[in-house]
Amino acid sequence: MTVERRIILAISGASGMEYARLLARALREAPGLELHGIISDGARQVFRHELNSDPLDLESCFHFLHDPANIAAAPASGSWEHSGMIVCPCSMASLAAIATGVGSNLLHRAADVTLKERRPLILVPRETPLSEIHLKNMLRAHRAGAVIMPPCPGFYHRPESIEQLVSQFVGRILEQLGLPHGLYTRWS
Repeated sequence: MTVERRIILAISGASGMEYARLLARALREAPGLELHGIISDGARQVFRHELNSDPLDLESCFHFLHDPANIAAAPASGSWEHSGMIVCPCSMASLAAIATGVGSNLLHRAADVTLKERRPLILVPRETPLSEIHLKNMLRAHRAGAVIMPPCPGFYHRPESIEQLVSQFVGRILEQLGLPHGLYTRWS
């Protein structure tokens, strides 16, 4: 495989594992893309609960999987080049750590490095309702350069299943990174 781009997909322990699973599969299939993953322990637990599936199914999507406790892994360094990072889903705890630059694991550190190097960082926060603290953290992350993309499904493509709702949103994430896809039909 000729690698033209590297993307990091980090998965935290928020609800929304169907988004993470489809996104990982779509990124894995993108030609010329090397997919690096960071999966928190909480994400593994939520994945089992929400999808009644073994997290190994998710792990197999990545070309490289990094231990979330290893803050010396490649994504923790600004000299390790990549084309962007997605945190999907993004828990409010991870959002707070990213927004304040006070992280304790590789997911937080890699997001911090992504921001300081001015690379694309897409956060998919999964919580409702939102408190003032959540909103302030989103604004702080946005001002630092992150794209905040709550999973708000569109209905203009007339979805007939949950899978079509998830596909449309995952396609929107891929578009933020300039990646082609065939996950839904765009508004015309």
